[in-house]
Amino acid sequence: MSNNTYLKDLIEIYPQLLPVENEIAKAAEILITCYQNGGKILICGNGGSCSDTGHIVGELMKSFEQKRPIKDSLRKKLLALDGERGQYLAEKLQHGFPAIALTVHNDLITAIANDTDADLIFAQQIVGYGNPGDVLIAVSTSGNSRNVLDAIITAKAKGLVVIGLTGETGGKMKSNCEILINVPGKNTASVQELHLPVYHTLCRIVENAFFGN
Repeated sequence: MSNNTYLKDLIEIYPQLLPVENEIAKAAEILITCYQNGGKILICGNGGSCSDTGHIVGELMKSFEQKRPIKDSLRKKLLALDGERGQYLAEKLQHGFPAIALTVHNDLITAIANDTDADLIFAQQIVGYGNPGDVLIAVSTSGNSRNVLDAIITAKAKGLVVIGLTGETGGKMKSNCEILINVPGKNTASVQELHLPVYHTLCRIVENAFFGN
């Protein structure tokens, strides 16, 4: 299946996303380029968007819809280290696209909030994790979450490319993201319901680019 087919299917099911079709396509290319160059993706968001960050990681770090065999070089090393268990690992392990949700390390997040400032829980992690060429996916239904905005500023200072997932207005994120996918929803629930098919499509396109037939 071609990447254009994934986008076509998305728009057929969710025609209200037609105004952001080009942005979704551009975001997919950015993610593919990131992985081609050995980079990783960092993701942040609050509340329901926090749940989305883990969902995205789950689709990227293991097989989503297509088989993702590990590289032959890794397979050979596993077999050389332990013939029996190495064979099992070589058959079961799947290629993972490096992705980190900046929302899940409770001990680190609470330390940052307690010792410095709660608005810095994502920005501080970007200082440690982020490298030029990596991508930050910043998720905020309003586009105005302070901790997400601080993450964007820090990411750009570190040389990351920023993809924003927001609601219709884009909020303050509108002028701070290289790519802004501002889905046409006016309330939190409707925005989040449209974010899911968008990031599922992005994950499908990325997986297909590397493992499609």
